[in-house]
Amino acid sequence: MIIEFEEKLLSLIDQRIETASDDELFAGGYLRGHISLSAADCEEQGINDIDVLKQQIEQSLDNAKAELTPADRVIVHDLWKELVANA
Repeated sequence: MIIEFEEKLLSLIDQRIETASDDELFAGGYLRGHISLSAADCEEQGINDIDVLKQQIEQSLDNAKAELTPADRVIVHDLWKELVANA
C-alpha cells in the first residue's frame, strides 16, 4: 500500500510538469525527496498504514522547515495538501 501511494503522489507531481510554474516545479522536486525518504522509512519499518506515511512526510517537512523561506514553505505546503486531496 505504501509503495502504491508513493507512486500515486509522484505521478501526480509528474503530471504537473508541463504546466507548472517555477515555484510549483521547485515544490514538486522538494516534496519528491520527502515522499520517497518517508516511504522508504515506512517500508523498512514494516509500516503499511498510509496515514502513518502521511504523518511521516509532514514531520519530515516540519523538521526541514528551516531550509525554506516562509514563502517557499507556503508553496510546498499548498502542493502537499493538493497532492493528498487528489491521491
